[in-house]
Amino acid sequence: MSVLPRGRRGAVAAALLAAGLLTATAACGGGSSDDKAGGPATAKSKGKVTLTFWDWDPNIDKVVAKWNSSHPDIQVKLSNPAGGDQLVAKMITAHEAKNGPDIAKVEYQSLPALVSKGVVADITDYTKDTVTKYDDATLKSTVFQGKVYGVPQDIAPLMFFYRTDLFTKYGLSVPKTWDEFAAEAKTVRSKAPSSYLTNFDAADPGWFTGLAQQAGANWWSTSGDTWKVDIADAPTKKVAGYWQGLVDDGSIAKNPSFSPQWNKQMNDGTLLSWISGAWAPAQLGGIAPATKGKWAVAPLPAWTAGDLTTGIWGGSATTVTTDSQHPEQAAEFASWLNTDDAAVTEQVKQINVYPAATAGRSLPVLQAAPAFFPNQPDFYAEVKKVAPAARSFPMWGPDVTVTFTGYTDGFGKALQSGGSFTGALDGIQSATVADMKKLGFTVG
Repeated sequence: MSVLPRGRRGAVAAALLAAGLLTATAACGGGSSDDKAGGPATAKSKGKVTLTFWDWDPNIDKVVAKWNSSHPDIQVKLSNPAGGDQLVAKMITAHEAKNGPDIAKVEYQSLPALVSKGVVADITDYTKDTVTKYDDATLKSTVFQGKVYGVPQDIAPLMFFYRTDLFTKYGLSVPKTWDEFAAEAKTVRSKAPSSYLTNFDAADPGWFTGLAQQAGANWWSTSGDTWKVDIADAPTKKVAGYWQGLVDDGSIAKNPSFSPQWNKQMNDGTLLSWISGAWAPAQLGGIAPATKGKWAVAPLPAWTAGDLTTGIWGGSATTVTTDSQHPEQAAEFASWLNTDDAAVTEQVKQINVYPAATAGRSLPVLQAAPAFFPNQPDFYAEVKKVAPAARSFPMWGPDVTVTFTGYTDGFGKALQSGGSFTGALDGIQSATVADMKKLGFTVG
């Protein structure tokens, strides 16, 4: 049994591999083994090669420099054309023009679509030792139907980041539950009318997705040949309704994260906290440079007191593209970047990743605080406390880009017009189902 779209088996087979539901091996793009990375029999090129690498992490150039200094015959040239979903779009466009990079950073939820479009390569034969350095739960995000399509870089559980100085100034307590969070949001407005506990982000669907995951949402599932899409499920509606209440009563700000206004508010103390992935310290230096040493991290508020379950915002793999003429060297770099102790240590120092590799989570560097959090030496201990309880969706759908675009459109309009967040969810559900049916999937 399979859940392939009617009449489009070869074109999108790999997207379904993520669910582990195909009974037959399908070609995933990449051409023959003689000229593309898609074929595991590709021979390693001889002589010096230069690889292009697309990655948006701040300070990743320092990690790449460490590789280049010790690998004179395999040099990596770094480029930052975009981040997240924008990078995925650029990868697809570049692949269609046959001029994609050799290596690219890809968030886990985007990987199935890139596999289905033949953009990223099967690197199974180049990573046989690498995969032994991960636990199964982490590795499953990049292994489809027994084939490896990326080397996991990090995991990014949602955490609660807050300004310790301002919490003390206003007599606030770190909220352990969402009820306490709502109460503290109102306290901030009463004690500092020009400030807010946080903002609602209608611009980044990954943020909201993580909150829905914490509540128990499962947006995609399958039964036999049929997909079920349940984006407007009860847990997600609970999350949407909760945040609608905070927005409607003016308890939180409405501007999107990473906007110039938001950056200013984070820097000047207008916003007292940020719900973000464990990677936040690497970003805060650029967002709010005046606030170094004034932040701390705590577990995300829970729906039930004492529950450490959290969602995930981001988390990425290093992939090799099917456009690469040097797939073995590219896979060698991807493996080094994410499993070599020195490379992972440098990533922790420079970009504050929480390592995906099992051994990486016990490195000495994690005993120290991130540079932007010198006041919290137990930062990574706090992350380690919740990481085992971080949950993603059991499976991602084949058209996540449509779902995510629906979020920014629907929630953005609702936020500005005072419309219904749950109504926006219904719109995302409809758009996702319509697109899947257009692609030929059976949706029940």
